[in-house]
Amino acid sequence: MFDLYGTLLGRFLFPAFEAARGRPTVALVRHLEATQWWSLDQLRDLQLGYLRRLLRHAYRHTSYYRKLFDEHGISIERMHSVHDLSQIPLLTRDLAQSSFDERMADAPPGVAVRKASSGTTGRPMVVAYNAESRHFRDGSRWRGYGWAGYRIGMRAMHYWAGALATTPRWAKFKAEVDHRIKRDLYVDSSPRGDEALAAAISALRKFRPEVIVAYSQGAAALARFVNEHRLRTWDPIPVLCGAERLLPHDRAAMEEAFGPAFETYGCREVMLIGAECEHHDGMHTSMETMIVEIVVREADGTVRAAEPGESGEVVVTDLHNLANPIIRYVTGDLAVARGPETCKCGRKLTRIGPIEGRVAETLHDGQGRAVSGLLFSILFVPLASAATQFQVVQRRDRTVVLRLVPRGDRLDPASEKIARDFVAKYLPGCPFHIEIMQDIPLTPAGKRRLVVVES
Repeated sequence: MFDLYGTLLGRFLFPAFEAARGRPTVALVRHLEATQWWSLDQLRDLQLGYLRRLLRHAYRHTSYYRKLFDEHGISIERMHSVHDLSQIPLLTRDLAQSSFDERMADAPPGVAVRKASSGTTGRPMVVAYNAESRHFRDGSRWRGYGWAGYRIGMRAMHYWAGALATTPRWAKFKAEVDHRIKRDLYVDSSPRGDEALAAAISALRKFRPEVIVAYSQGAAALARFVNEHRLRTWDPIPVLCGAERLLPHDRAAMEEAFGPAFETYGCREVMLIGAECEHHDGMHTSMETMIVEIVVREADGTVRAAEPGESGEVVVTDLHNLANPIIRYVTGDLAVARGPETCKCGRKLTRIGPIEGRVAETLHDGQGRAVSGLLFSILFVPLASAATQFQVVQRRDRTVVLRLVPRGDRLDPASEKIARDFVAKYLPGCPFHIEIMQDIPLTPAGKRRLVVVES
C-alpha cells in the first residue's frame, strides 16, 4: 500500500528539517551506504587518514595527549597503519573520567554535545563531542538501522525506557511534537507486568509500526507475552535490539511474536559500534566513524589483539571527536573477535561478535577460575517454561544466587534440579541458592541486568 506521508517525510521533509539545522544527515547516509562496499584496504586507508588528523589535533591541542605521546615516544608520522594505534596506551573508564578536562581541546572545533553516559557500571561518565562526530554518529546509526529495513519515514515504535518522565514540560511537549512528525511512537518498557505489556500491544495495534526499536530484554518480555497469549495478528515487523545482549532464546521469541530480530551494539560514548545485517553473522562495525579493536590484556600487563574466535575487551577510537578526543577507550564490554573474511552480504566492513557481556559480569568458580556470565543464557532456555524473569548474582564470598520469577508459586522440582546441576557443573565449589521473587527490578536506565557480580 502506497504511503504518501512516509514518502514525503523520507524524501523531502526530513532532509529539509536536517538541512535547516545544519546537519548533512541524508547526504552522509548516502556516502556511508557507498563506502560500505569499498574494499577493506580502501576502508583502512580512509581510517588511517582520519586517525592521523585526530592524533595531530590531540597532540597539538590537548595537554593529556601531548604529555602521553611524549612520555611514550609516540610519533604520529610513523603511524603507517591503523594497527600502529596499538602503540598508544588504553584509556580506561576511570582514566577517561579523571582526564576529561585535560582531553578538552583548546582550539576549534568546539563542543556541540555534552551528556552523561547511562552509568550501567554504576559510574556515569561525561561525554563531549563536536558537530562532525555527531553527524557521523547519526549517519552510522541510520545506515546500520537500514540493514534491518528501517528507512527514514517509516512508522517506528520505540520500546525504550521512559526518558521523558523527568524532563521539563516544554521540552517534553517539543519532543512529543517531533516524534509525531517523524512517526516515532515511544512506549515505556520499564513496567513489565501483564497490564503494562497488554497496553504496549494495544499501542502497537493502533500505531501499526513498520519497525520496532527496543531494549533487548524489554522486547523479549513483550514477545513472550504475545506468544503465550497468542496475540499476533500482524505481518512481520523487524525488531532492532540494543542496550542489552540479545540472547538466542529471546531472539527466537521475538521472531515468533514479531518478525526478524537484529542485534545492535553501541555505547553513549561513541553510539553505534556495530549492527547485524540480513545474514545475522556477527555485527558490522562503523568503520568510517570509529576504529574498533578487540584486545586481550595479559597477566603481565601487555595488551595484544584478540585472535579470530577469541574473546576480548572492546576498545574504540572516535575518529571525528576533535573537541574531546577519546582514543582507545575501553568500553567495559567483552566480544568475540572475527577474521577479515567478507560477510555473505558483500559489505567489506569488519565484523565483531557475539557480544559476551561486560567484563564486570565475569563470575569465578570455587577455585577462582573465570566463568563468563553469558554461559547462563544456556540455562535460561530450559527454565523459560517455568519462570518469566531471571537474574544471576555472585556474592563476594562466591555464593551464586539465581533470582527468578516463577510462573506459579514456586519453581517446580525438575526445573530446580536443572539449575542446581548446571551451577554444580560450571561453577564447582560455589554455594548455590535459588531466590523466588515477585519482580526483578530494572536499573535506573530501564535495563535488567542478567548477571550481577558484587564487588
